[in-house]
Amino acid sequence: MEGGTWLSEDKSVDIEAVVRIHEKEILYRKAVATGLLHLKITTKEAIESGAVKKGDVIQASTIAAIQAVKETPRIIPHCHPIPIEGVNVEWIWEGTNLRCTVTVEAMYKTGVEMEALTGVSAGLLCVFDMVKSYEKDEQGQYQKARLEQIHVVSKIKQ
Repeated sequence: MEGGTWLSEDKSVDIEAVVRIHEKEILYRKAVATGLLHLKITTKEAIESGAVKKGDVIQASTIAAIQAVKETPRIIPHCHPIPIEGVNVEWIWEGTNLRCTVTVEAMYKTGVEMEALTGVSAGLLCVFDMVKSYEKDEQGQYQKARLEQIHVVSKIKQ
């Protein structure tokens, strides 16, 4: 690994790139993840009135979240490709903060928490991208806009 960063002096460390799951049982898996994007009141108003120049923010961000769920193994190297059987994306205003909650379901040998987290992250990032011009101050900085509280709310394995 020329030019890379090593965690130890021993450069022959054997890392299992993808955990073997061939002996695991196929079970119903469900994960719910959520996150929050803080926005200015004027940004919220632009989203709600459909005034954002890039288009329908919630619609585009929902599509981004769904795509991210399906592409998680391409983004997170240790994730298995999972046959996703259901995705739900929910948006709720909490004052001027926009909450994205993603639910992912599958029948598989491993959980779908990473898919749910990736969906939330991509959905909120899409919102941020679409409204960043509304969020900049006079110096071009983002004083209010920030993503936070991205976490797994629950998971089911049965």
